[in-house]
Amino acid sequence: MEEYIEKLKVLVVEYTPKILMALAILVIGLFAISIIIKTSRNVMKKRGVDITLQNFLGDLLSWTLKLLLFITVIAKLGIETASFAAILAAAGLAIGLALQGSLGNFAGGVLIMIFKPFKIGDLIEAQGAIGVVKEIEIFTTKLTGLSNREIIIPNGALSNGNIVNYTTEGTRRVDLVIGVSYNADIKQTKEVLLGVLTSNQKVLQDPAPKVTVLELADSSVNFAVRPWCKTEHYWDVHFEVTENIKLALDKAGIEIPYPHQVNINGPES
Repeated sequence: MEEYIEKLKVLVVEYTPKILMALAILVIGLFAISIIIKTSRNVMKKRGVDITLQNFLGDLLSWTLKLLLFITVIAKLGIETASFAAILAAAGLAIGLALQGSLGNFAGGVLIMIFKPFKIGDLIEAQGAIGVVKEIEIFTTKLTGLSNREIIIPNGALSNGNIVNYTTEGTRRVDLVIGVSYNADIKQTKEVLLGVLTSNQKVLQDPAPKVTVLELADSSVNFAVRPWCKTEHYWDVHFEVTENIKLALDKAGIEIPYPHQVNINGPES
């Protein structure tokens, strides 16, 4: 027992300074990394680097510095870095095989940074989701959905799939289909519909709004109503034009067909 106690004392005397030094390096290193990240973000901001690239490079630099700090702390504890590097390489291979999806997401994030199909603040549709890009991270991209839900999409799937960016062009076309009775006058109906579009201040006059006969359906003549607007006004125009069309058609005496229920048995006695 005395022999074990003596060995324990030797180990304590030998490793306590190393552990304390390693802890000191860890604390100082984490503090230094936070300063470096903050400084790098400020520099990129002053130089006008895109906010999307700022966040991505900041995350990448943070992970890299923390990995180097971890290796430094391990070396300070007396573990040979060569042996540790070999172990780390083997572990990295095993982890890489197990986490192929994560590596694919990382590669997808890099591709998004290079080709820039969208940026923070853009309204996009991808992987069956629609939302405003809130953040582009190393492995995932976060969107804010139209109902204020957070949507997280892996970068691998995002970079390999179709992406519809509604913000890039700055304008959008609202596609509406309005059906009227076969008894309605086509020329009058077009004038009423165009009047609704031209009276809305959020509808652009260039490109000019269009109203055309789309099809002769079973119970209605369907008109394609196509106003253009700025991207941020899309839903305002959609709702306002739909409501005003109904009011204008009613005022003009133009019927919008709807299913009628007919009592074939006649009036009740």
